[in-house]
Amino acid sequence: MRFAIIRFPGTWSDRDCHHVLHDVLEQQADILWHRTTDLSGYDAVVLPGGFSYGDYLRCGAIASLAPAMDAVRRFAAAGGPVLGICNGFQILCEARLLPGVLRPNQQLEFVCRDATVRVESADTLFMRRCEEGQELVIPVKHGEGAWYADEGQFVQLAARGQIVLRYAEDVNGSLGNVAGVVNDAGNVMGLMPHPEHAVDPLLGSADGGLLLAALVDAAAEHVLAAA
Repeated sequence: MRFAIIRFPGTWSDRDCHHVLHDVLEQQADILWHRTTDLSGYDAVVLPGGFSYGDYLRCGAIASLAPAMDAVRRFAAAGGPVLGICNGFQILCEARLLPGVLRPNQQLEFVCRDATVRVESADTLFMRRCEEGQELVIPVKHGEGAWYADEGQFVQLAARGQIVLRYAEDVNGSLGNVAGVVNDAGNVMGLMPHPEHAVDPLLGSADGGLLLAALVDAAAEHVLAAA
């Protein structure tokens, strides 16, 4: 499979994602500059973590207007799997590819620690290697990670199974302890924890590898569907 990893000014986790996809999962992965406008030939897209454009205005707001995001929209509309991690999640929400918004942490402090998240729905492309109710340990590293939506939207998302990960405890004031969501079609996912930093037991957990391996599975399914 061939993966596109989009780099914006201020992105810092692109090389970590490349390492996991290329060196650990043995896939072809390219880091593309945010000015790219063509994602043809790629089977999945990753928006990695970081502080795009210094998080000016709102986190992810400027990056959501980058030329690459038009290509990401077309790729997602065609059913291609898209994963946004931390800042990538923020960008996808600002681009209206995912529901809700990410607000400053309730404690108004940067949070950097391992977090336990619970799988709310395993019936999605990105969670198929997990079981519903399974708990995963994945680190969080963010200052604006409190996901929020209005009450009506929140209830609808939960009913549709679009809330796929919740923190086992209150980490940042996120509504309903939401840590990850998917779009209505199920092919775009965003999460605040960093699965690319949880793929080796030597670092404390390999649980993130389940999500990224599922992304490889999703890419393979996309290729078959397009054939």
